[in-house]
Amino acid sequence: MKEYFAPSELIINEDGSVFHLHLKPEQLAGKVILVGDPGRVALVASHFDSKECEVESREFKTITGSYKGKRITVTSTGIGCDNIDIVMNELDALANIDFNTRYEKEELKSLEIVRIGTCGGLQPYTPVGTFICSEISVGVDGLLNFYEGRNAVCDLPLERALLNHLGWSGNMCAPAPYAIHADSGMVERIAGKDMVRGITVACGGFFGPQGRKLRIPLADPHQNEKIERFEYQGRRITNFEMESSALAGLSRLQGHKATTVCMVIANRVAKEANTGYKNQIDDLIKLVLERI
Repeated sequence: MKEYFAPSELIINEDGSVFHLHLKPEQLAGKVILVGDPGRVALVASHFDSKECEVESREFKTITGSYKGKRITVTSTGIGCDNIDIVMNELDALANIDFNTRYEKEELKSLEIVRIGTCGGLQPYTPVGTFICSEISVGVDGLLNFYEGRNAVCDLPLERALLNHLGWSGNMCAPAPYAIHADSGMVERIAGKDMVRGITVACGGFFGPQGRKLRIPLADPHQNEKIERFEYQGRRITNFEMESSALAGLSRLQGHKATTVCMVIANRVAKEANTGYKNQIDDLIKLVLERI
């Protein structure tokens, strides 16, 4: 029996759009690009051959248009896995729930989703300017742990190995990480032969969770060193960012295909950063538009 979604669970605005994104079902394309910065939506859409609609609400800005015959929606998410939870659930609702009846559709749609972002490199071979495709994402934000079925889609041996390596096992104050593989087909298509493929750690914050110390001392001053040394089946943790795990995890649970690609704008090992990266990220945008 199809499930009914009450008004308190799926909030639909008076104009028929979904609550946060303010998008209507017909405005969503089957291919979706997610960016954190609302200002980057226009940069992506500047490459479109035509635009259908432009919608903005809070940090969520969306443009749907066409690029070389491909219908694409680009949406900003803001920062953090909590915002990815909003965006992914509302995108899935737009694709797979009938807004008139509030019942799940007979035929479910699988979206193709690529997040384009920036990150911090954690290895000597991921210097500033490197493009990294998140083959595996490890979330230390806890989001996926609120959803049934997380164990069925997670890499549990990797989770256990990382917990033991970091000394978090049995520590009630430590996060419970979840490890998710991105869709392999999307990784092959988007990463191609010119991106580093690695393990990405999605953190629940920019400062302490990523080992940055300003005026508050860190609970574990050696956390980043441990993360940099971690190895699993020949793979190393390549980068820090703040959204890839929620995207990969929710996509797997919802039946969508997703991956994350980021440009390194700071290398934590070399202690270098590039704040003038905005021109370079356009090269990554153009690659994704060609390959999505």
